[in-house]
Amino acid sequence: MSELKLKVCGMREVDNIAALKSLTPDYMGMIFWSGSARYVTTPIASTDEPFERVGVFVDAQESEIKKTIETHQLDLLQLHGKESPESCAQLEQIRPVIKAFSVGPSFDFQQLHAYEDSCSYFLFDTQGSLPGGNGKGFDWTLLEDYPSKKPFFLSGGIGPESIPAIKKLQNSSLPLHAIDVNSKFEIAAGVKNIPLLQQFKKECNVV
Repeated sequence: MSELKLKVCGMREVDNIAALKSLTPDYMGMIFWSGSARYVTTPIASTDEPFERVGVFVDAQESEIKKTIETHQLDLLQLHGKESPESCAQLEQIRPVIKAFSVGPSFDFQQLHAYEDSCSYFLFDTQGSLPGGNGKGFDWTLLEDYPSKKPFFLSGGIGPESIPAIKKLQNSSLPLHAIDVNSKFEIAAGVKNIPLLQQFKKECNVV
């Protein structure tokens, strides 16, 4: 069984972020797209956190991303828009890039080839009306067509009920790097249920 990491996304409340420390996830996601209900507008200082900060962007200008990196002390960049391989490669020189793709029944995994040298990770989310954060899962059997060895994050409506399917993927040959959770663990938009996350992490055998 491969080692699995955990990313908790959609964080923005200072007290809730402080409480997240006890969970010691590997990554904390902060959304910098104004169309999200979890949009971060106030700088949140890093205070000896046991996780890396991931900034989530949708077709943002490089200058805006650079400013946000400094303001929010970001460690990685997650790009959820139509960013080109060239723009991803440019940002990869600044911070590791997670390039996100929205997956539906007709998703063509061949489009990943153009991004192989432009990012550190891929992320697969569910195709929907929003660039991400639609709160729904996609058919994970589609990942059987994954043509790359690049590690990837898995996102899209993942909750406690997803544990059996996650364990099945862990036992596969796929380079699953991390599970990305958000709305299924919320008390309110941007506020996570820490005990529920702790139970999920334990049952998934997340490192």
